[in-house]
Amino acid sequence: FIVHEESRTMSILRGVLFTGRKIAWSVRAMSGGGNGLLINDPKYSWIRELGLQENNPGVFDGTWRGSGQVLTSESPATGRPIANVYKGSLDDYDSVVKNAQEAWKTWRDVPGPKRGDIVRQIGDAMRDKRDLLGKLLSLEVGKILPEGIGEVQEYIDMCDYAVGLSRMFGGRIMPSERPGHWLLEQWNPLGVVGVINAFNFPVAVFGWNQSVSTVCGNTTIWKGPPTAPLLCIAVTKVIESVLSDNNLPGAVCSTVCGGADIGEAMAKDKRINMLSFTGSTKVGHKVGMLVQERFGKKILELGGNNAIIVDEDADLEMVVRSVLFAAVGTAGQRCTTTRRLIIHDKVYDEVLSRLSKAYSQITIGDPLDDGVLYGPLHNKTAVENFEKAIDEVKSQGGTIEYGGKSIDCPGYYVEPTIVTGLSHDADIVQKETFAPILYVLKCSNVEEGIKWNNEVDQGLTSSIFSRSLDKVFQWMGPAGSDCGIVNVNIPTSGAEIGGAFGGEKATGGGREAGSDSWKQYMRRSTCTINYSTELPLAQGIKFE
Repeated sequence: FIVHEESRTMSILRGVLFTGRKIAWSVRAMSGGGNGLLINDPKYSWIRELGLQENNPGVFDGTWRGSGQVLTSESPATGRPIANVYKGSLDDYDSVVKNAQEAWKTWRDVPGPKRGDIVRQIGDAMRDKRDLLGKLLSLEVGKILPEGIGEVQEYIDMCDYAVGLSRMFGGRIMPSERPGHWLLEQWNPLGVVGVINAFNFPVAVFGWNQSVSTVCGNTTIWKGPPTAPLLCIAVTKVIESVLSDNNLPGAVCSTVCGGADIGEAMAKDKRINMLSFTGSTKVGHKVGMLVQERFGKKILELGGNNAIIVDEDADLEMVVRSVLFAAVGTAGQRCTTTRRLIIHDKVYDEVLSRLSKAYSQITIGDPLDDGVLYGPLHNKTAVENFEKAIDEVKSQGGTIEYGGKSIDCPGYYVEPTIVTGLSHDADIVQKETFAPILYVLKCSNVEEGIKWNNEVDQGLTSSIFSRSLDKVFQWMGPAGSDCGIVNVNIPTSGAEIGGAFGGEKATGGGREAGSDSWKQYMRRSTCTINYSTELPLAQGIKFE
Protein backbone atom coordinates (compact mmCIF):
# COMPACT_ATOMS: atom_id res chain seq x y z
CA PHE A 1 0.00 0.00 0.00
CA ILE A 2 0.92 3.61 -0.40
CA VAL A 3 0.23 5.77 2.59
CA HIS A 4 -3.26 7.08 1.85
CA GLU A 5 -4.47 3.55 1.04
CA GLU A 6 -2.77 2.21 4.17
CA SER A 7 -4.68 4.65 6.38
CA ARG A 8 -7.94 3.61 4.75
CA THR A 9 -7.23 -0.06 5.42
CA MET A 10 -6.12 0.68 8.97
CA SER A 11 -9.48 2.31 9.66
CA ILE A 12 -11.24 -0.81 8.39
CA LEU A 13 -9.06 -2.97 10.63
CA ARG A 14 -9.82 -0.78 13.61
CA GLY A 15 -13.57 -1.01 13.06
CA VAL A 16 -13.61 -4.77 12.56
CA LEU A 17 -11.09 -5.87 15.13
CA PHE A 18 -11.68 -3.68 18.11
CA THR A 19 -15.45 -3.60 18.41
CA GLY A 20 -15.68 -7.26 19.30
CA ARG A 21 -17.57 -8.08 16.11
CA LYS A 22 -16.70 -11.31 14.34
CA ILE A 23 -17.56 -11.59 10.66
CA ALA A 24 -18.38 -14.92 9.06
CA TRP A 25 -16.52 -16.53 6.18
CA SER A 26 -17.67 -15.32 2.79
CA VAL A 27 -17.05 -16.76 -0.68
CA ARG A 28 -18.49 -15.34 -3.87
CA ALA A 29 -20.79 -17.91 -5.40
CA MET A 30 -19.92 -19.35 -8.77
CA SER A 31 -22.29 -18.31 -11.49
CA GLY A 32 -22.76 -17.94 -15.19
CA GLY A 33 -20.30 -19.61 -17.48
CA GLY A 34 -20.00 -22.99 -15.71
CA ASN A 35 -16.53 -24.37 -16.37
CA GLY A 36 -15.91 -21.77 -19.07
CA LEU A 37 -13.85 -18.60 -18.97
CA LEU A 38 -14.84 -15.95 -16.44
CA ILE A 39 -14.61 -13.28 -19.14
CA ASN A 40 -17.77 -14.86 -20.63
CA ASP A 41 -19.60 -14.81 -17.29
CA PRO A 42 -21.98 -11.80 -17.18
CA LYS A 43 -20.80 -11.06 -13.64
CA TYR A 44 -17.31 -10.38 -15.00
CA SER A 45 -18.27 -8.64 -18.23
CA TRP A 46 -16.40 -5.55 -16.99
CA ILE A 47 -13.13 -7.31 -17.92
CA ARG A 48 -13.82 -6.53 -21.59
CA GLU A 49 -13.90 -2.80 -20.80
CA LEU A 50 -10.11 -3.08 -20.45
CA GLY A 51 -9.77 -4.28 -24.03
CA LEU A 52 -9.39 -7.94 -23.12
CA GLN A 53 -10.93 -10.85 -25.02
CA GLU A 54 -11.17 -14.62 -24.64
CA ASN A 55 -7.83 -15.00 -26.43
CA ASN A 56 -5.23 -12.25 -26.13
CA PRO A 57 -1.87 -11.75 -27.84
CA GLY A 58 0.79 -11.27 -25.16
CA VAL A 59 3.49 -9.35 -27.05
CA PHE A 60 3.43 -5.63 -27.86
CA ASP A 61 6.03 -3.31 -29.38
CA GLY A 62 3.75 -1.24 -31.59
CA THR A 63 1.82 -4.24 -32.83
CA TRP A 64 0.14 -7.04 -30.88
CA ARG A 65 1.12 -10.64 -31.48
CA GLY A 66 2.31 -13.80 -29.72
CA SER A 67 3.63 -17.00 -31.30
CA GLY A 68 4.33 -18.94 -28.10
CA GLN A 69 2.23 -21.36 -26.10
CA VAL A 70 -1.25 -20.53 -24.85
CA LEU A 71 -1.39 -19.57 -21.19
CA THR A 72 -4.68 -19.61 -19.28
CA SER A 73 -4.89 -17.14 -16.42
CA GLU A 74 -6.98 -18.19 -13.44
CA SER A 75 -8.52 -16.56 -10.40
CA PRO A 76 -6.89 -17.66 -7.13
CA ALA A 77 -10.17 -17.00 -5.30
CA THR A 78 -12.01 -19.76 -7.19
CA GLY A 79 -9.43 -21.56 -9.32
CA ARG A 80 -11.55 -20.78 -12.39
CA PRO A 81 -9.97 -19.71 -15.69
CA ILE A 82 -10.35 -16.05 -16.66
CA ALA A 83 -9.02 -15.80 -20.23
CA ASN A 84 -6.22 -17.02 -22.48
CA VAL A 85 -2.95 -15.36 -23.51
CA TYR A 86 -0.60 -16.24 -26.34
CA LYS A 87 2.87 -16.00 -24.83
CA GLY A 88 5.86 -14.57 -26.62
CA SER A 89 8.49 -16.82 -28.13
CA LEU A 90 12.23 -16.15 -28.17
CA ASP A 91 11.85 -14.95 -31.77
CA ASP A 92 9.15 -12.54 -30.61
CA TYR A 93 11.47 -11.32 -27.88
CA ASP A 94 14.33 -10.74 -30.30
CA SER A 95 12.19 -8.58 -32.55
CA VAL A 96 10.89 -6.63 -29.52
CA VAL A 97 14.45 -5.77 -28.48
CA LYS A 98 15.35 -4.64 -31.99
CA ASN A 99 12.29 -2.42 -32.15
CA ALA A 100 13.00 -1.02 -28.68
CA GLN A 101 16.52 -0.13 -29.77
CA GLU A 102 15.17 1.62 -32.85
CA ALA A 103 12.53 3.48 -30.85
CA TRP A 104 15.23 4.70 -28.47
CA LYS A 105 16.83 6.65 -31.29
CA THR A 106 13.69 8.78 -31.34
CA TRP A 107 12.90 8.81 -27.64
CA ARG A 108 16.37 9.79 -26.39
CA ASP A 109 16.20 13.08 -28.30
CA VAL A 110 12.85 14.13 -26.81
CA PRO A 111 13.56 16.79 -24.12
CA GLY A 112 13.15 15.62 -20.53
CA PRO A 113 10.12 17.82 -19.74
CA LYS A 114 8.42 16.60 -22.93
CA ARG A 115 9.04 13.02 -21.88
CA GLY A 116 7.54 13.98 -18.53
CA ASP A 117 4.41 15.20 -20.27
CA ILE A 118 3.96 11.80 -21.92
CA VAL A 119 4.25 10.14 -18.51
CA ARG A 120 1.72 12.67 -17.18
CA GLN A 121 -0.70 11.53 -19.87
CA ILE A 122 -0.05 7.89 -18.96
CA GLY A 123 -0.90 8.71 -15.34
CA ASP A 124 -4.12 10.44 -16.41
CA ALA A 125 -5.08 7.47 -18.61
CA MET A 126 -4.42 5.14 -15.69
CA ARG A 127 -6.70 7.30 -13.52
CA ASP A 128 -9.52 6.74 -15.97
CA LYS A 129 -9.08 2.95 -15.66
CA ARG A 130 -7.97 2.83 -12.02
CA ASP A 131 -10.96 1.04 -10.50
CA LEU A 132 -11.30 -1.42 -13.38
CA LEU A 133 -7.59 -2.26 -13.25
CA GLY A 134 -7.87 -2.61 -9.47
CA LYS A 135 -10.72 -5.10 -9.89
CA LEU A 136 -8.71 -7.08 -12.42
CA LEU A 137 -5.75 -7.11 -10.05
CA SER A 138 -7.95 -8.48 -7.28
CA LEU A 139 -9.41 -11.09 -9.61
CA GLU A 140 -6.13 -12.28 -11.14
CA VAL A 141 -3.71 -11.82 -8.23
CA GLY A 142 -6.01 -12.34 -5.23
CA LYS A 143 -5.55 -9.05 -3.35
CA ILE A 144 -8.55 -7.53 -1.63
CA LEU A 145 -10.14 -4.76 -3.69
CA PRO A 146 -8.85 -1.79 -1.62
CA GLU A 147 -5.32 -3.15 -2.12
CA GLY A 148 -5.91 -3.70 -5.83
CA ILE A 149 -7.13 -0.15 -6.38
CA GLY A 150 -4.40 1.20 -4.09
CA GLU A 151 -1.71 -0.52 -6.11
CA VAL A 152 -2.93 1.06 -9.36
CA GLN A 153 -3.02 4.40 -7.54
CA GLU A 154 0.64 3.87 -6.65
CA TYR A 155 1.51 3.70 -10.35
CA ILE A 156 -0.47 6.92 -10.89
CA ASP A 157 1.39 8.59 -8.02
CA MET A 158 4.71 7.47 -9.52
CA CYS A 159 3.73 9.09 -12.81
CA ASP A 160 3.05 12.36 -10.95
CA TYR A 161 6.42 12.04 -9.22
CA ALA A 162 8.22 11.33 -12.49
CA VAL A 163 6.66 14.38 -14.17
CA GLY A 164 8.30 16.62 -11.59
CA LEU A 165 11.53 14.65 -11.84
CA SER A 166 11.65 15.27 -15.60
CA ARG A 167 12.48 18.93 -14.90
CA MET A 168 14.83 18.30 -11.99
CA PHE A 169 17.33 15.51 -12.64
CA GLY A 170 20.78 16.72 -13.50
CA GLY A 171 24.43 16.67 -12.57
CA ARG A 172 26.65 18.83 -10.42
CA ILE A 173 29.19 21.48 -11.36
CA MET A 174 32.39 21.05 -9.33
CA PRO A 175 35.24 23.55 -8.99
CA SER A 176 38.18 22.64 -11.21
CA GLU A 177 41.72 22.98 -9.87
CA ARG A 178 42.87 24.07 -13.33
CA PRO A 179 42.38 27.67 -14.44
CA GLY A 180 40.11 28.16 -17.44
CA HIS A 181 38.39 24.78 -16.90
CA TRP A 182 34.92 23.62 -15.93
CA LEU A 183 34.29 20.24 -14.24
CA LEU A 184 30.75 18.88 -14.37
CA GLU A 185 28.52 15.82 -14.54
CA GLN A 186 26.25 14.97 -17.45
CA TRP A 187 23.50 12.35 -17.12
CA ASN A 188 22.29 10.55 -20.24
CA PRO A 189 19.80 7.72 -20.79
CA LEU A 190 21.06 4.14 -20.87
CA GLY A 191 19.07 2.80 -23.82
CA VAL A 192 16.82 -0.23 -23.33
CA VAL A 193 15.71 -1.05 -19.77
CA GLY A 194 14.24 -4.46 -18.97
CA VAL A 195 11.74 -4.97 -16.14
CA ILE A 196 10.93 -8.40 -14.70
CA ASN A 197 8.57 -8.32 -11.75
CA ALA A 198 6.63 -10.69 -9.51
CA PHE A 199 2.92 -11.42 -9.09
CA ASN A 200 2.45 -9.73 -5.72
CA PHE A 201 2.91 -6.13 -6.94
CA PRO A 202 2.60 -6.46 -10.72
CA VAL A 203 1.40 -2.89 -11.37
CA ALA A 204 3.17 -0.85 -8.71
CA VAL A 205 6.67 -2.26 -9.21
CA PHE A 206 6.38 -1.90 -12.97
CA GLY A 207 5.22 1.68 -12.38
CA TRP A 208 8.23 2.42 -10.17
CA ASN A 209 10.49 1.40 -13.02
CA GLN A 210 8.62 2.46 -16.15
CA SER A 211 7.68 5.98 -15.04
CA VAL A 212 11.19 6.93 -13.95
CA SER A 213 12.98 5.07 -16.75
CA THR A 214 10.75 6.71 -19.34
CA VAL A 215 11.36 10.29 -18.20
CA CYS A 216 15.07 9.48 -18.05
CA GLY A 217 14.95 8.77 -21.79
CA ASN A 218 14.99 4.97 -21.96
CA THR A 219 12.73 2.56 -23.77
CA THR A 220 11.31 -0.22 -21.60
CA ILE A 221 10.64 -3.93 -22.13
CA TRP A 222 8.33 -5.45 -19.53
CA LYS A 223 8.17 -9.14 -18.75
CA GLY A 224 5.42 -9.29 -16.19
CA PRO A 225 4.52 -12.22 -13.93
CA PRO A 226 3.41 -15.27 -15.95
CA THR A 227 0.52 -15.80 -13.52
CA ALA A 228 -0.91 -12.30 -14.10
CA PRO A 229 -0.63 -11.81 -17.87
CA LEU A 230 -4.05 -10.20 -18.34
CA LEU A 231 -3.08 -7.38 -16.03
CA CYS A 232 0.13 -6.80 -18.01
CA ILE A 233 -1.82 -6.64 -21.24
CA ALA A 234 -4.45 -4.30 -19.81
CA VAL A 235 -1.84 -1.86 -18.44
CA THR A 236 0.10 -1.97 -21.71
CA LYS A 237 -3.07 -1.09 -23.64
CA VAL A 238 -3.44 2.04 -21.51
CA ILE A 239 0.15 3.05 -22.31
CA GLU A 240 -0.32 2.15 -25.98
CA SER A 241 -3.21 4.59 -26.28
CA VAL A 242 -1.06 7.47 -25.00
CA LEU A 243 1.88 6.67 -27.26
CA SER A 244 -0.44 6.35 -30.26
CA ASP A 245 -2.17 9.67 -29.52
CA ASN A 246 1.25 11.36 -29.50
CA ASN A 247 2.51 9.64 -32.68
CA LEU A 248 5.29 7.91 -30.77
CA PRO A 249 6.64 4.40 -31.45
CA GLY A 250 4.84 1.73 -29.46
CA ALA A 251 8.22 0.17 -28.74
CA VAL A 252 8.96 3.02 -26.34
CA CYS A 253 7.18 0.72 -23.87
CA SER A 254 7.01 -2.94 -24.92
CA THR A 255 5.59 -6.03 -23.25
CA VAL A 256 6.47 -9.71 -23.59
CA CYS A 257 4.30 -12.16 -21.66
CA GLY A 258 6.39 -15.26 -21.20
CA GLY A 259 8.10 -17.68 -18.90
CA ALA A 260 11.59 -18.36 -17.60
CA ASP A 261 13.01 -18.59 -21.12
CA ILE A 262 12.24 -14.92 -21.75
CA GLY A 263 13.61 -13.90 -18.36
CA GLU A 264 16.84 -15.78 -18.94
CA ALA A 265 17.20 -14.23 -22.38
CA MET A 266 16.80 -10.74 -20.89
CA ALA A 267 19.42 -11.45 -18.22
CA LYS A 268 21.94 -12.63 -20.80
CA ASP A 269 21.19 -10.02 -23.46
CA LYS A 270 23.82 -7.29 -23.83
CA ARG A 271 21.22 -5.20 -25.65
CA ILE A 272 19.38 -4.80 -22.32
CA ASN A 273 21.34 -1.91 -20.88
CA MET A 274 19.85 -2.28 -17.41
CA LEU A 275 17.68 -5.03 -15.95
CA SER A 276 15.40 -4.52 -12.96
CA PHE A 277 14.37 -7.80 -11.35
CA THR A 278 11.87 -8.28 -8.52
CA GLY A 279 11.37 -11.76 -7.13
CA SER A 280 12.77 -14.37 -4.78
CA THR A 281 16.32 -14.30 -3.47
CA LYS A 282 17.00 -17.69 -5.08
CA VAL A 283 15.98 -16.64 -8.58
CA GLY A 284 17.38 -13.14 -8.13
CA HIS A 285 20.82 -14.59 -7.37
CA LYS A 286 20.76 -16.45 -10.68
CA VAL A 287 19.59 -13.36 -12.57
CA GLY A 288 22.23 -11.21 -10.92
CA MET A 289 25.00 -13.64 -11.84
CA LEU A 290 23.88 -13.79 -15.48
CA VAL A 291 23.77 -10.00 -15.76
CA GLN A 292 27.14 -9.64 -14.03
CA GLU A 293 28.74 -12.12 -16.45
CA ARG A 294 28.14 -9.59 -19.21
CA PHE A 295 29.05 -6.63 -16.93
CA GLY A 296 25.49 -5.35 -17.20
CA LYS A 297 23.67 -2.95 -14.89
CA LYS A 298 20.98 -4.36 -12.64
CA ILE A 299 18.51 -3.55 -9.89
CA LEU A 300 17.66 -6.48 -7.63
CA GLU A 301 14.69 -6.17 -5.27
CA LEU A 302 14.42 -9.58 -3.67
CA GLY A 303 12.98 -11.21 -0.56
CA GLY A 304 12.70 -10.04 3.01
CA ASN A 305 12.51 -11.89 6.33
CA ASN A 306 11.21 -8.78 8.05
CA ALA A 307 10.90 -8.18 11.78
CA ILE A 308 9.06 -5.85 14.15
CA ILE A 309 10.61 -5.27 17.59
CA VAL A 310 8.23 -4.35 20.42
CA ASP A 311 9.89 -2.49 23.29
CA GLU A 312 8.49 -2.66 26.82
CA ASP A 313 7.10 0.91 26.58
CA ALA A 314 5.42 0.49 23.19
CA ASP A 315 1.83 1.55 22.45
CA LEU A 316 0.34 -1.94 22.32
CA GLU A 317 -2.82 -1.01 20.44
CA MET A 318 -0.66 0.46 17.66
CA VAL A 319 1.48 -2.66 17.77
CA VAL A 320 -1.43 -5.05 17.27
CA ARG A 321 -3.03 -3.03 14.48
CA SER A 322 0.30 -2.63 12.71
CA VAL A 323 1.35 -6.27 13.03
CA LEU A 324 -2.04 -7.40 11.78
CA PHE A 325 -1.78 -5.18 8.72
CA ALA A 326 1.82 -6.16 7.98
CA ALA A 327 1.52 -9.89 8.68
CA VAL A 328 -1.97 -10.65 7.33
CA GLY A 329 -2.35 -8.13 4.49
CA THR A 330 -2.06 -9.63 0.99
CA ALA A 331 -2.23 -13.00 2.79
CA GLY A 332 1.42 -12.61 3.78
CA GLN A 333 2.60 -12.31 0.18
CA ARG A 334 4.46 -9.01 0.24
CA CYS A 335 8.24 -8.78 0.23
CA THR A 336 7.65 -6.36 3.15
CA THR A 337 5.37 -8.71 5.12
CA THR A 338 6.22 -9.00 8.81
CA ARG A 339 7.41 -12.56 9.34
CA ARG A 340 9.06 -12.23 12.77
CA LEU A 341 7.62 -10.44 15.80
CA ILE A 342 10.25 -9.87 18.50
CA ILE A 343 8.55 -8.84 21.77
CA HIS A 344 10.10 -7.64 25.03
CA ASP A 345 9.42 -10.27 27.69
CA LYS A 346 7.57 -7.76 29.90
CA VAL A 347 4.77 -7.29 27.35
CA TYR A 348 5.02 -10.59 25.47
CA ASP A 349 1.95 -12.30 26.96
CA GLU A 350 -0.32 -9.28 26.51
CA VAL A 351 0.70 -8.67 22.89
CA LEU A 352 0.27 -12.34 22.01
CA SER A 353 -3.18 -12.45 23.62
CA ARG A 354 -4.38 -9.30 21.85
CA LEU A 355 -2.94 -10.43 18.53
CA SER A 356 -4.55 -13.88 18.69
CA LYS A 357 -7.92 -12.25 19.37
CA ALA A 358 -7.44 -9.90 16.42
CA TYR A 359 -6.58 -12.82 14.12
CA SER A 360 -9.81 -14.57 15.10
CA GLN A 361 -11.85 -11.62 13.80
CA ILE A 362 -10.27 -11.37 10.34
CA THR A 363 -12.80 -11.54 7.51
CA ILE A 364 -11.72 -14.21 5.01
CA GLY A 365 -13.36 -14.41 1.61
CA ASP A 366 -13.47 -13.44 -2.03
CA PRO A 367 -11.17 -10.43 -2.47
CA LEU A 368 -13.77 -8.65 -4.61
CA ASP A 369 -16.38 -8.71 -1.82
CA ASP A 370 -16.91 -5.69 0.44
CA GLY A 371 -15.51 -5.99 3.95
CA VAL A 372 -13.11 -8.83 3.19
CA LEU A 373 -9.64 -8.21 4.64
CA TYR A 374 -7.94 -11.46 3.73
CA GLY A 375 -8.03 -13.29 0.40
CA PRO A 376 -6.36 -16.35 -1.10
CA LEU A 377 -2.79 -17.28 -1.73
CA HIS A 378 -1.83 -16.81 -5.35
CA ASN A 379 -1.72 -20.43 -6.55
CA LYS A 380 -1.52 -24.08 -5.56
CA THR A 381 2.26 -23.95 -5.18
CA ALA A 382 1.91 -21.23 -2.55
CA VAL A 383 -0.49 -23.43 -0.57
CA GLU A 384 1.92 -26.36 -0.77
CA ASN A 385 4.76 -24.15 0.49
CA PHE A 386 2.57 -23.03 3.39
CA GLU A 387 1.76 -26.63 4.32
CA LYS A 388 5.42 -27.61 4.08
CA ALA A 389 6.42 -24.73 6.37
CA ILE A 390 3.79 -25.76 8.95
CA ASP A 391 5.20 -29.29 8.94
CA GLU A 392 8.67 -27.85 9.54
CA VAL A 393 7.36 -25.69 12.39
CA LYS A 394 5.96 -28.76 14.12
CA SER A 395 9.06 -30.89 13.51
CA GLN A 396 11.27 -28.14 14.98
CA GLY A 397 9.17 -27.88 18.16
CA GLY A 398 6.98 -24.88 17.38
CA THR A 399 3.45 -24.30 18.68
CA ILE A 400 0.58 -23.19 16.44
CA GLU A 401 -1.14 -20.47 18.47
CA TYR A 402 -3.61 -19.65 15.73
CA GLY A 403 -4.40 -21.05 12.27
CA GLY A 404 -1.98 -23.48 10.67
CA LYS A 405 -4.35 -25.16 8.24
CA SER A 406 -5.38 -24.96 4.62
CA ILE A 407 -9.06 -24.10 4.11
CA ASP A 408 -11.17 -26.64 2.24
CA CYS A 409 -13.00 -24.46 -0.27
CA PRO A 410 -12.68 -23.34 -3.90
CA GLY A 411 -9.49 -21.40 -4.56
CA TYR A 412 -6.23 -21.28 -2.63
CA TYR A 413 -7.03 -20.27 0.93
CA VAL A 414 -5.05 -20.93 4.10
CA GLU A 415 -5.52 -19.71 7.66
CA PRO A 416 -3.42 -16.77 8.85
CA THR A 417 -1.04 -18.35 11.32
CA ILE A 418 0.76 -17.41 14.54
CA VAL A 419 3.66 -19.60 15.72
CA THR A 420 5.40 -19.54 19.10
CA GLY A 421 7.91 -21.76 20.89
CA LEU A 422 10.71 -21.57 18.33
CA SER A 423 14.18 -20.20 18.85
CA HIS A 424 15.14 -17.03 17.01
CA ASP A 425 17.72 -19.04 15.06
CA ALA A 426 15.50 -22.03 14.19
CA ASP A 427 15.91 -23.05 10.57
CA ILE A 428 12.31 -22.27 9.63
CA VAL A 429 12.45 -18.85 11.33
CA GLN A 430 15.59 -17.97 9.41
CA LYS A 431 13.91 -18.84 6.10
CA GLU A 432 11.45 -16.60 4.27
CA THR A 433 8.19 -18.41 3.53
CA PHE A 434 5.93 -16.40 1.21
CA ALA A 435 2.80 -17.10 3.24
CA PRO A 436 0.91 -15.66 6.24
CA ILE A 437 3.01 -17.28 8.98
CA LEU A 438 4.16 -15.06 11.85
CA TYR A 439 6.90 -16.27 14.22
CA VAL A 440 6.56 -14.66 17.65
CA LEU A 441 9.79 -14.47 19.65
CA LYS A 442 10.54 -13.28 23.20
CA CYS A 443 13.57 -11.05 23.86
CA SER A 444 14.98 -9.57 27.05
CA ASN A 445 15.94 -6.13 25.67
CA VAL A 446 16.09 -4.04 22.50
CA GLU A 447 19.77 -4.83 21.93
CA GLU A 448 18.96 -8.53 21.73
CA GLY A 449 16.04 -7.75 19.41
CA ILE A 450 18.31 -5.78 17.08
CA LYS A 451 20.77 -8.66 16.98
CA TRP A 452 18.00 -11.07 16.00
CA ASN A 453 16.62 -8.64 13.44
CA ASN A 454 20.01 -8.52 11.71
CA GLU A 455 20.91 -12.21 11.79
CA VAL A 456 18.84 -13.31 8.75
CA ASP A 457 20.17 -13.32 5.20
CA GLN A 458 17.86 -10.63 3.87
CA GLY A 459 17.77 -6.97 4.85
CA LEU A 460 14.70 -5.38 3.32
CA THR A 461 12.49 -3.71 5.94
CA SER A 462 12.24 -3.54 9.71
CA SER A 463 10.43 -1.64 12.45
CA ILE A 464 10.59 -0.91 16.16
CA PHE A 465 7.76 0.20 18.43
CA SER A 466 9.15 2.27 21.26
CA ARG A 467 8.62 5.61 23.01
CA SER A 468 12.25 5.90 24.11
CA LEU A 469 14.28 8.31 22.02
CA ASP A 470 17.55 6.59 22.87
CA LYS A 471 16.22 3.26 21.57
CA VAL A 472 14.79 4.91 18.46
CA PHE A 473 18.06 6.57 17.50
CA GLN A 474 20.04 3.45 18.36
CA TRP A 475 17.71 1.56 16.00
CA MET A 476 18.27 4.04 13.17
CA GLY A 477 22.03 4.33 13.69
CA PRO A 478 25.08 2.24 12.78
CA ALA A 479 24.47 -0.22 15.62
CA GLY A 480 20.80 -0.61 14.70
CA SER A 481 18.86 -2.26 11.91
CA ASP A 482 20.90 -3.33 8.88
CA CYS A 483 17.91 -3.10 6.51
CA GLY A 484 17.25 -0.73 3.64
CA ILE A 485 14.00 0.39 5.29
CA VAL A 486 14.14 1.21 9.00
CA ASN A 487 10.78 2.24 10.49
CA VAL A 488 9.66 3.52 13.88
CA ASN A 489 6.13 3.00 15.25
CA ILE A 490 4.71 1.95 11.86
CA PRO A 491 4.48 -1.46 10.14
CA THR A 492 7.21 -2.97 7.98
CA SER A 493 4.95 -2.47 4.96
CA GLY A 494 3.29 0.63 3.51
CA ALA A 495 6.32 2.47 2.09
CA GLU A 496 5.88 5.90 0.51
CA ILE A 497 6.96 6.46 -3.08
CA GLY A 498 9.09 9.49 -2.21
CA GLY A 499 11.76 7.36 -0.57
CA ALA A 500 14.09 4.88 -2.24
CA PHE A 501 12.68 1.37 -1.90
CA GLY A 502 14.99 -1.61 -1.54
CA GLY A 503 17.18 -3.56 0.85
CA GLU A 504 20.60 -4.86 1.72
CA LYS A 505 22.37 -8.23 1.84
CA ALA A 506 20.39 -11.00 0.11
CA THR A 507 17.62 -8.53 -0.71
CA GLY A 508 19.90 -7.42 -3.53
CA GLY A 509 20.96 -3.85 -2.77
CA GLY A 510 18.84 -2.22 -5.48
CA ARG A 511 16.75 0.90 -5.04
CA GLU A 512 13.58 1.88 -6.89
CA ALA A 513 10.90 4.61 -6.79
CA GLY A 514 11.90 7.89 -5.13
CA SER A 515 14.89 9.81 -3.73
CA ASP A 516 17.84 9.48 -6.14
CA SER A 517 16.84 6.07 -7.53
CA TRP A 518 16.58 7.74 -10.96
CA LYS A 519 20.39 7.63 -11.20
CA GLN A 520 20.26 3.88 -11.80
CA TYR A 521 18.39 4.47 -15.06
CA MET A 522 20.99 6.87 -16.47
CA ARG A 523 24.66 6.95 -17.44
CA ARG A 524 26.84 9.47 -15.63
CA SER A 525 29.68 11.15 -17.48
CA THR A 526 32.24 13.37 -15.79
CA CYS A 527 33.07 16.14 -18.25
CA THR A 528 35.96 18.58 -18.21
CA ILE A 529 35.75 21.62 -20.49
CA ASN A 530 38.82 23.70 -21.24
CA TYR A 531 37.80 27.18 -22.42
CA SER A 532 41.31 28.61 -22.14
CA THR A 533 44.29 28.53 -24.52
CA GLU A 534 46.47 26.67 -22.02
CA LEU A 535 46.82 22.94 -21.19
CA PRO A 536 47.60 22.68 -17.47
CA LEU A 537 47.60 19.16 -16.05
CA ALA A 538 45.90 18.09 -12.84
CA GLN A 539 47.92 17.48 -9.69
CA GLY A 540 50.47 20.02 -10.94
CA ILE A 541 52.15 17.48 -13.24
CA LYS A 542 54.61 18.92 -15.74
CA PHE A 543 55.04 17.04 -19.02
CA GLU A 544 57.18 19.26 -21.23
